[in-house]
Amino acid sequence: MFWFKIKLFLRNHWLVLAIVVITAVAVLFPIWYLAGVEENTRRYIISMNVASMPWMVLNTIIFVGFLYLMQSGGFSSLKKTRINAGEVNIRFSDIVGLEEAKREAWELVQLIKDRTRVKAIGGKILKGALLVGPPGCGKTLMAKAVATEAGVPFLSVAGSEFVEVFVGVGASRVRKLFKQAKEYAQAHGACIIFIDEIEVIGRRRILYDAFGGGSETNSTQNQLLVEMDGLDSAANVIVFGATNAVENILDEALLRPGRFDRKIFVDRPNLAEREKLFGYYLAKVKYDPAIDLGRLARKAVGNSPADIENVVKEAALIAVRNNSDRLSYKDISAAIERIELGVAHRLSMTPRERERIACHEAGHLVTIYLSHPTDDVFKASILHRGGALGVVHHMPIEELHVPDRDSYIGWLRASLGGFAAEKIRYGVTSSGVGSDFANAAHMAHRMVWGMGMGTSGFIGNYSAIHKSERSAAIADQLGQETQELLREQLTETEKLLRENWKIVERFTDELLKREELDYDEIAAIFGEFGKPSRMLKSGGEAIPTGTP
Repeated sequence: MFWFKIKLFLRNHWLVLAIVVITAVAVLFPIWYLAGVEENTRRYIISMNVASMPWMVLNTIIFVGFLYLMQSGGFSSLKKTRINAGEVNIRFSDIVGLEEAKREAWELVQLIKDRTRVKAIGGKILKGALLVGPPGCGKTLMAKAVATEAGVPFLSVAGSEFVEVFVGVGASRVRKLFKQAKEYAQAHGACIIFIDEIEVIGRRRILYDAFGGGSETNSTQNQLLVEMDGLDSAANVIVFGATNAVENILDEALLRPGRFDRKIFVDRPNLAEREKLFGYYLAKVKYDPAIDLGRLARKAVGNSPADIENVVKEAALIAVRNNSDRLSYKDISAAIERIELGVAHRLSMTPRERERIACHEAGHLVTIYLSHPTDDVFKASILHRGGALGVVHHMPIEELHVPDRDSYIGWLRASLGGFAAEKIRYGVTSSGVGSDFANAAHMAHRMVWGMGMGTSGFIGNYSAIHKSERSAAIADQLGQETQELLREQLTETEKLLRENWKIVERFTDELLKREELDYDEIAAIFGEFGKPSRMLKSGGEAIPTGTP
């Protein structure tokens, strides 16, 4: 292994060594030669060389630069990043949450470290692992942690770096990458190649492409398959691929055992992990210790670690803008709303328009708060945000992976709440219900056509069946049931709002007065009418009104 390290050092620094040797020879040889010639001849030679030295230096620089360019692969060389394990310095203890993924990754570390024991029982080391999951959840971080814990070099490339307009460039880059990885593996015992966004070169192969781009991608992928399948187990090169695309778009040959032997799903954090993430990122800034991290975690359902980090960064900017010396819950809440809902703008509207928008949003708010089984309201606003004239921000109180019929009914009523409130107050509605109707119609269609939630008892996903393969009678029946479902839920929503119309009017007035209402203000108003808060703190008890 020592000889391989020397060989690797010479390979990586041969150009510098060559320049040093040539420079030494160029200096020492003239000194030795001039020492044996006459004085006049020596002066003549020195004067001629001094006069021509600028051109010689320029020619040398051009030659060496061209040589270096050719050695590194030309103008379109692969921009791979080689990192030593000590330089990565990211351990599993630095990764917050992702316990299941870390457990799987730790097994990979043990396999890399204990390759001798694996071979002793006749086994073979793994050749690849695929990290799958949504963006911003820590796939790259996980691969770096594996390299650090295993103590091996880490070569990082992006899938897009293999794609060029020139035929054969991608395959050539794959060969160079694996050749270098094998040399590092011989010198250090193992080497990890990390290919980010591997779906760029790993998607299903195209049999025909009129413009020829598919053939270049195919050749690049074929070379990758050959290199992974042709790896000598003694080389100990492990390929990590990361993708946030669905797994079925990748080529089957790439996913078969012997290439990517393991698949690690790096998912979004759960409630407890989000709470830890908020604590981790807030520890890097000054913040109010009275902030309830559990409440923040509930407000950030569905957020990735990158989202939470971005929230804290945005909250810090808001705190500085407000001349505050520390982050408060209000700053973090404003950051979440700014990221998810957009920046608030005040539009010039007539009093009647503002009143209609306030009534519309109050209808949404009351409907969600009083009837939705899983969601709670975090914000109500009549300011222009992200293309909407008003918004009611509601989120699930906890993670939902399999919503039931009650949840879908709750979302249906939430979409119809604004329409119902306008209809009750004004007798007619406005164009503001257009997007709500689109959401409601889409939801009802999915329930009846695709999930068997209609009244006729039809079983099957009729949305997935082409219209030529289903009878017109079934389509008419399902369409009728969809309308019946919408009418039924509109009736229930109108009934709910009429029974609580005083609350609707109160929220309409408050929105006209304040323009925006936060969760505590919303909960306080409902509390005046005997409607308790449903959102819980991390300990399990209801949050008192006004708690930070």
